[in-house]
Amino acid sequence: MPQVSIIILNYNTFALTSNCIRSVITETKGVEYEIILVDNASTECNADLFLQEFPQVRLVKSPVNGGFADGNNRGIAIAGGEYLLLLNSDTILQEDAISKTIQYVSGENNIGVAGCRMTYPDGTVQYTARRFRSISWELLDLFRFIPLLLPYEKRAKRMLGKYFRHDEDMHCDWLNGAFFMFPKSVLEKLPERKLDDRFFMYGEDQLWCEQIRRLGYTIKFYTGTTIIHINSGSTGLSKQLKLRKTMMQHELEIMRSRKGKGLYYFIFKMIYCTKEGVRNFIKSIIFRVTGKLVR
Repeated sequence: MPQVSIIILNYNTFALTSNCIRSVITETKGVEYEIILVDNASTECNADLFLQEFPQVRLVKSPVNGGFADGNNRGIAIAGGEYLLLLNSDTILQEDAISKTIQYVSGENNIGVAGCRMTYPDGTVQYTARRFRSISWELLDLFRFIPLLLPYEKRAKRMLGKYFRHDEDMHCDWLNGAFFMFPKSVLEKLPERKLDDRFFMYGEDQLWCEQIRRLGYTIKFYTGTTIIHINSGSTGLSKQLKLRKTMMQHELEIMRSRKGKGLYYFIFKMIYCTKEGVRNFIKSIIFRVTGKLVR
């Protein structure tokens, strides 16, 4: 029985996904593992082509593209590992990151989800350890000179995200789903014993962490290993703004599940939607003037 089942989704990214699988096979040394590749009804090429180079991979061919959560649940359904790792197809391992993360998780108490440090291909750190949004977080982020007046340690722990250097292990509220490791036993306590698949794409990682935290587990960012996450994002302004609109809708749905639909929710919605709406407007102006998309 493998110690970890590595689940990778492919949707029309044959070359990218192949590079990811190749890096897993090349770099993973210290743990027994299986790779489960879920093809989400790709039209780019026949998914069986993966097996020509990677015959050891367990291939699941979904008849439909049900999205990120649905695809991962299809892989989870046949996974035999004690741990599950959801690994984005646009990631590249540079070292034995999987073995190191398992050693870390197994040595800590009550970890429900662990994620590792990620960088862009140019080495820039990605802000993957996050706090849940709240009224106070939104206001501090809006008037960001206030948290910048705080000592770094206090600011980093309070805000995380871009306020945290991602250079030390940290308890957080949620983690980016590109490298998302958790004990398979956690699923036994979730509804239907699977990951919530209400979102087609974007926001699932935050939703899952919220639900797993509610069960009493901790979410940990682990800095003992680093992977590359390409994360190129949408290339056009209209696609980027559409994506951000979807993410905002999911953010509000998660807030409703956390706080209910009372006064707190409506105050948060007013602040959050106004702030993000203005930022999106400014980004569109910058794009039209300079031709550059701002993250």
